[in-house]
Amino acid sequence: MSQFTQKLGIYLTLLALGGGAGFVGNRYLLTNQQRDRLPRVLPAALQSFPVQSASPTVEGNINFIAEAVRAVGPAVVRIDASRQVSQEIPESFQHPFFRRFFGDEVPIPKRQLERGTGSGFILSSDGSLITNAHVVEGADKVKVTLKDGQVFEGEVLGSDSVTDIAVIKINGRDLPTVELGKAENLTPGEWAIAIGNPLGLDNTVTVGIISALGRSSSQVGVPDKRVSFIQTDAAINPGNSGGPLLNAQGQVIGINTAIRADAQGLGFAIPIETAERIASQLFAKGKVDHPYLGIQMMTLNSELRKQINEDADLNVNIDEDRGVIVMRVVPNSPADRAGFQTGDVIVKVGGKNVVTAGDVQQQVEASVIGDVLAVEVKRESKTVAIAVRPGAFPDKID
Repeated sequence: MSQFTQKLGIYLTLLALGGGAGFVGNRYLLTNQQRDRLPRVLPAALQSFPVQSASPTVEGNINFIAEAVRAVGPAVVRIDASRQVSQEIPESFQHPFFRRFFGDEVPIPKRQLERGTGSGFILSSDGSLITNAHVVEGADKVKVTLKDGQVFEGEVLGSDSVTDIAVIKINGRDLPTVELGKAENLTPGEWAIAIGNPLGLDNTVTVGIISALGRSSSQVGVPDKRVSFIQTDAAINPGNSGGPLLNAQGQVIGINTAIRADAQGLGFAIPIETAERIASQLFAKGKVDHPYLGIQMMTLNSELRKQINEDADLNVNIDEDRGVIVMRVVPNSPADRAGFQTGDVIVKVGGKNVVTAGDVQQQVEASVIGDVLAVEVKRESKTVAIAVRPGAFPDKID
């Protein structure tokens, strides 16, 4: 091929590329008038995502959980409690034989110092705090550490084992406080945020949802408590006890309590309304008087009814499969004086229908000591109305 032919081929190739570029360029180099007439439509995928900067700021990453924690976190405290625990002399060593043998060398019980850590939160700017009763059990003074590092000596003003609520006072000024919400307005599926000091890891945040409401003490496995618990799947571990459970707005809706070591994936919290009611009494007089009837009861079902009817020692015959049966009436109790009998099936308390023992417990807890509480029972297929005046929960029950 001649040199001329090669140059001609290169020229034609460049011409073709130039023409292509000119065609493509012409497709995009439109006049303003032509561009205005084009439809302004973007692909759906591009319409769904707003344009963001390549490097978002820290503030841009703040979500509602972080906002809640930022607002409440400074008011969540760590509580360190210690108490002296002594071991009693074994009964065998108290026998006169051992006294003669050992003389003054009888083993002396050793006093041990037990330490525990929990959480709490500040209710007032002058240092009123709330926590769980089991966090401060056996302690009159505790160490309270704020998130900013301030350390105070706290005085335990009162503790109520029945609801597992305790209150503490520290001498502070202008302290951060929490905002209280309403647990009674909750719906399962709502967000739940827990803040506390689990396993010694301060200011830990966990998140989940409200998984159930109104869990009775017996369902949770603490039948000695008088609380209708909030259930959540936000992780609550030892050390979380006494810390706040928050809603999506950062309001306190409950007090976390690590009461079930085997409750993997589940946590429980005391509704804030219960906590407020108990705390106000503890701050005022250092103790809480709980209404008390003096009955032992069980929730009826068909299987239990059959067992009771077949038990010759009980000597009762039950027709109902629903309701709450009285299994025992404590002698000289308000229930005994009002005329309750073993075998009574409670169907209403305070004018409200009751189906479970937990329902009865809630209505009694909401009653007033000394005031008349109307109770309706079924006794031998007849409806009987009983007017009982709840007394104060005794220190000891026969």
